[in-house]
Amino acid sequence: MFADWSYALRDWPTYLDAAWLTLKLSLEAFALAFALGLAGALARRSRFAVLRAPAAVYVEVIRNTPVLVQMFVAYFALPSAGLRLSPVQAGVLALGVNVGAYLTEIFRAGIQAVPRGQREAARVLALSPARTFAHVVLPQALRNVYPAVVNQLVQIILGSSLLSAISVPELTGTAMVINSRTLMTVQVFGIAAVLYLVLTNAVVLVAGLVGRAAFKPPLQTSVRPRPLSAVRRLLPARASGPVQKEA
Repeated sequence: MFADWSYALRDWPTYLDAAWLTLKLSLEAFALAFALGLAGALARRSRFAVLRAPAAVYVEVIRNTPVLVQMFVAYFALPSAGLRLSPVQAGVLALGVNVGAYLTEIFRAGIQAVPRGQREAARVLALSPARTFAHVVLPQALRNVYPAVVNQLVQIILGSSLLSAISVPELTGTAMVINSRTLMTVQVFGIAAVLYLVLTNAVVLVAGLVGRAAFKPPLQTSVRPRPLSAVRRLLPARASGPVQKEA
């Protein structure tokens, strides 16, 4: 058994190259998603219907269709419209557009959570709407939604495994190629799973450090919620003391 694992680990440079490609295209897709999400949130909060309507359609269409179908559209359908993309470009575009729809709603919720008094105080200080948003609203909104934004980055890393369907040599696609050559399914995909764990936890760790350095006062909570926190919120509250029996 140990000989099988040692034989599977002979391809570790290939695994590392694939993991680096996974991280690289995930960050590129996240940058696109961040820009689309911020623009979409502003459009959805606009007083002009000509901006609100397209943003609402974008969010509803993207969130209610499978991301794999969106990848196929980007890779197979766009060339018929004259836009030819490489597998990596199509994958980055599909992931960025998909997660951008979710970030639109996340950013919109974060902006709405900023107290109205903050905007009124900025207006009293004669700040322009642009400066009010950049220096007052946006920093507080990002602080409110930072854990959710980091979670979307993690979802992009995990969702990048679907890019193997359009021949992108990322981590899952590379594992499939190695598995077809070695027929060591447990070992090959076990190594891939460990690398995904390393990537996601490293990203969460770095994001936590960035959050503590970027926000003043620093964030006290973890950027990733505890697994049982949602379950505990559903449980009935404990009684403050023992129940007394009626006489």
